[in-house]
Amino acid sequence: MHNNITREDLDALITFLKRDDIMLTQSANVAAFEREWSEWLGVQHSVFVNSGASANLLTMAVLREKFGVGEVIVPTLTWVSDIASVLQNGFTPVFVDINPRTLGMDTRQVINRITPRTRAVFLTHALGYNGLDDYLLTELKHRDIPLIEDACESHGATFQGNRVGTYGLLSNFSFYYAHHLSTVEGGMVCTNSSELCEMLRMLRSHGMVRESRSEAVKAHYQKEYPDLNPDFIFAFPAYNVRSTEMQAVLGRSQLKQLDARNKLRTRNLNCFLDYLDPKRYFTEFEREGSCNYAFTLVLREPDQALWNRIEKTLREHKIEFRRGASGGGNQLRQPYLRRLLPDEYKNYPKVDHVHFFGAYLGNFPELEADRVPALCHLLNNL
Repeated sequence: MHNNITREDLDALITFLKRDDIMLTQSANVAAFEREWSEWLGVQHSVFVNSGASANLLTMAVLREKFGVGEVIVPTLTWVSDIASVLQNGFTPVFVDINPRTLGMDTRQVINRITPRTRAVFLTHALGYNGLDDYLLTELKHRDIPLIEDACESHGATFQGNRVGTYGLLSNFSFYYAHHLSTVEGGMVCTNSSELCEMLRMLRSHGMVRESRSEAVKAHYQKEYPDLNPDFIFAFPAYNVRSTEMQAVLGRSQLKQLDARNKLRTRNLNCFLDYLDPKRYFTEFEREGSCNYAFTLVLREPDQALWNRIEKTLREHKIEFRRGASGGGNQLRQPYLRRLLPDEYKNYPKVDHVHFFGAYLGNFPELEADRVPALCHLLNNL
């Protein structure tokens, strides 16, 4: 994978740093990046934080404060911080298997596992594939269950013409260095709720009421707590996950190039899936609306000998890969969940297939077009 930060981005940062009288911590560029990201995505509010994991954490904190603790339905294939944020905020995770075509959640299992204690469905759009469908959205609306979208790996993916991250009560994005848009480290929480946005702004910065942009919110707390200094009223037991002006400058620069660079990623993925041997490899991924920063390589049938040859060959050719696809495969096999749910990992055969016989490889805009068919030729002849 190549570094996603371009020379143009670095020049923008250097220009900013050469200015006189600049603020380096969260200030005007952070606010501008939040506005520009909201316009690009199609939401009313965005809150910039220091990582995608922090975006997960704040989202679950808002859910806890708004609805109280209970169960959150989560994927078995996701990044660790999604499940960690659920646990850290006192929720009980309820797992479902994957849809092999999207690597997202099996939506019928999701609906079947809703109980009176369900507080939300926390869906991951894995590796750039859209994980939504009409059945899921209709049933969640009918049952009044909030949807939380993790779109950390899927900037620009769409469902029915709208970008993922616009359908949920809240959505999360990561700007890690290898993702579609990078601020080196960084993340964003997005919502159409003004109330939740003000909670997010306070939760981002120690729970301080002064971080809210709502005069009504500030007036409420000052009236309720007249014995406190208005500049130091802490509404929540919160965090410090603020970002910096330098990261925001990089994000604003990268955003200008995002759509054009995403088209190259989509071109690469289509080429990869078109050239792969469909007898050996699963190629029926849901391409409509996808925007992938990785190539998904999954065997059609379990074959340990073939998989061993694949890993050996990729290493010999110095082709980086991540076995298990998103997040290292079946999260229930990880130590932190084995301690909590020792035998639960045995109940999810679809994600287990990807865990043992799947991987992803880097897909980046600078990848030369002729290298993708050459990679497929290598894989097809193993």
